[in-house]
Amino acid sequence: MKKALVIGAAGNIGKPLVKYLKEKEYAVREVDIKPGWRDGYYVADITKPADLIEPFDFEPDYVFHLAAMVSRVTCEQAGSMCIDTNLYGTQNVIEFTKRCGAKLINFSTSEVYGPDNEIMDEEGMACPNNRYGMSKLLSEKLVEYEVYHHHLDAVTLRPFMMYDENEDLGDHRSAMIRFVYNLSHGMPVEVHVGSARGWLHVSDAVRAIEAATRVEGYKIINIGNPDVCTIRDLALMVCKAVGADESLIHYVDLPERMTLVKRPALLRQKELLGVEPKIQLEEGVRRVCGMMRKREG
Repeated sequence: MKKALVIGAAGNIGKPLVKYLKEKEYAVREVDIKPGWRDGYYVADITKPADLIEPFDFEPDYVFHLAAMVSRVTCEQAGSMCIDTNLYGTQNVIEFTKRCGAKLINFSTSEVYGPDNEIMDEEGMACPNNRYGMSKLLSEKLVEYEVYHHHLDAVTLRPFMMYDENEDLGDHRSAMIRFVYNLSHGMPVEVHVGSARGWLHVSDAVRAIEAATRVEGYKIINIGNPDVCTIRDLALMVCKAVGADESLIHYVDLPERMTLVKRPALLRQKELLGVEPKIQLEEGVRRVCGMMRKREG
């Protein structure tokens, strides 16, 4: 039986990934900084190497490194914490992964590309315009260094706009979950004029993440949905789904340190991971709206 250690297991991607890996008959152990009390779950801070000793005693075959400090806003406010977690924490994970001879699935972000790439291609220029993207790009470089100089087996994934009907609510969550929550409660939402994204449902994301275990050699791979939709159209779609008035949509200029349009190149996702999205945006919106009604019910 293949053994997987999921670091960042209590997050919005970690939880469905753990579930999917178990369905695929992996033996799974979980690590997160969030308190928890269940079999196979370890509370650990990746910036504290001693916290990682016991989880890595499991001797996993694969380490899924999802733990990070995220959010453009939060990482600007707490820059030292961002760098400490995303770089020093990643270096700790790398060292333990090498010691047990596991393969590292390193989770990065589309924010590494910055605003100047019309098509965000893995071979293109990465030039982040915020601290979050910069910290994740530097953590990618740590992984690459260890691959080419210290024989680390690894793959880096750059995710684009993942969402889940079961994800946590909050001001720093994706537009999808915030739009559904606000509009279903008669509260306004802000749409950045001209902005557009492709939306990847978590059920497609976890298939791609698990498939990275079978990639040979070090690769950087975008994971996302090729169907790019304007944020205005997403807001209108949600309005229709929840019966909200379109006047609740407020149009504002793009804030600093954001990217207007994210259009990923996804050939590697198809050819190296063998994954194409199954859940398109209309169905995804229905799922998120349906779950919101159940939460409120």
